[in-house]
Amino acid sequence: MSDHPIRGAEAVPADLLQAFDAYERAIMINDLDALDDAFAPGPGSMRGDNAGLLVGHDAISAFRGTRGGVPPRVIERVEYRELGPGVALLISVSRFNGGGTGLQTQVWQLIDGQWLITAAHVTPRAQALDRSVWRSVGDPLWQGAWEGPLAGLTVAVKDLFAVKGYRIGAGNPTFLNESRAEKTMAPAVGDLIQGGASLRGIARTDEFAYSIAGDNAHYGTPPNGAVAGALPGGSSSGVATAVATGQAEIGLATDTAGSIRVPASYQGLWGLRTTHGLVPRQGLLPLAQSFDTVGWLTRRGDVLARVVDWCLNSDETITETPSPDLDLTLRFAVPVEVLAATEPDTRSAFEELTGRLQAIGAEVTEVELGDLDDYYEPFRLVQGAEAWRNNGDWVDAHPGALGAAVAERFATAAKISEQTEDDARAQLGELRARLRDLVGDTVIWMPTVPGPAPMRTAKGDRVDAVRHATLRMTTPAAIGGLPALSIPLLSVDSQLGPAPVGACVISTPGSDAALVRLGLQLADRLAPDHERTS
Repeated sequence: MSDHPIRGAEAVPADLLQAFDAYERAIMINDLDALDDAFAPGPGSMRGDNAGLLVGHDAISAFRGTRGGVPPRVIERVEYRELGPGVALLISVSRFNGGGTGLQTQVWQLIDGQWLITAAHVTPRAQALDRSVWRSVGDPLWQGAWEGPLAGLTVAVKDLFAVKGYRIGAGNPTFLNESRAEKTMAPAVGDLIQGGASLRGIARTDEFAYSIAGDNAHYGTPPNGAVAGALPGGSSSGVATAVATGQAEIGLATDTAGSIRVPASYQGLWGLRTTHGLVPRQGLLPLAQSFDTVGWLTRRGDVLARVVDWCLNSDETITETPSPDLDLTLRFAVPVEVLAATEPDTRSAFEELTGRLQAIGAEVTEVELGDLDDYYEPFRLVQGAEAWRNNGDWVDAHPGALGAAVAERFATAAKISEQTEDDARAQLGELRARLRDLVGDTVIWMPTVPGPAPMRTAKGDRVDAVRHATLRMTTPAAIGGLPALSIPLLSVDSQLGPAPVGACVISTPGSDAALVRLGLQLADRLAPDHERTS
């Protein structure tokens, strides 16, 4: 607290002011134990801020471990109101040493002779730019056409695409500093602009898109717009957060092994991985060309449909012929291996959703894909070999420039031999044919990922386990070059409260527009009225 008199503090009962003062001092030194002790135990305590609401002491405690300390500040005003015997409301104004003010609203209750917080809401100081989300941002950064089917919509662009006049940063400050401003616009970016959408900004990515968690060792981890204290999902993390938090309506992103679908699932978004090669990749910094695919993230299904209708019917930008008039029937196949890899709560929620799907007349059968590691291993080897060919010279020339996890992946990729890559490609060819045969007359129906977003505090073995489990589920669509749509239809309990999980539909190449129409139909018929996003 402040060493100077606080206006309004004289009205606060002495023992309550002492508890408030101890809590504020604990915040300043980030004393997690003291902060935990200040909140009332049990499932009823609440804490909210601009990132969301946490309910229950355990969820609040878990969040604190992810936040880190609070910038230096002083409390300059406290307002006190007695709500009842042993219940008080405190509203305090803080002034930060670095500029700006914040507001803390707390309900304190006298429990067993001790004042404890039962509810709190924090209004942080205004932040002009969240550097964990954005690299460059404007209002707009680039004005779109003044009319068109996408007029009025704003776009967050993943920091892998060429934006005329700006450099590609690839999530790494050393790479950004050495890059030159782009002279042309990537076709995938230009198409959105021509349709009327304006660029809100260039959003962060995991380094070289070689991650699935959404963290970045240099710029920080973007917040999860749906679950406070959870990982956002990567590598399109900044784009997904920008869309989930309402800072943009469209996210232009890439999906190599799930980098659209995973953050869509973690943050309750619509996310479309398009047919491989359907949307051009010129002006895109590659990770692994055999799998890199352009796609979009949106909060609403109808917005995604507008994007697809425009971008997949452009003769100038589409490199393969889509099938816009195709309609997909309600015939679904659930991979049994995927269900076996799904976390129990997610599986239960998905099976309940599948029951509702059958109730509306859909035909749902089970199908065997085979061991998911038989997909993941050859994918990993070919992806690694291509990633090293694309970036290995730069990595060798800049020791220490990468975060530890991404550096380790590149080090592993550097050891992949030509023969190993050739053998893996042969395996992928057989798997690709099998997958394309499967979706010839049915739609794959599955949870997008094993479960809800992990906590931001997850480290080491836990992160590796989640990454491996996730990639085992997401790589088959990448191997098949198939369009895959994550729809925000599931909600499961997590350590941080209710959390979204996507339901994924995967179909035949070129059926992208039909897949989105199917997704809209499913959302309209399966989601509760208050959750419909189409």
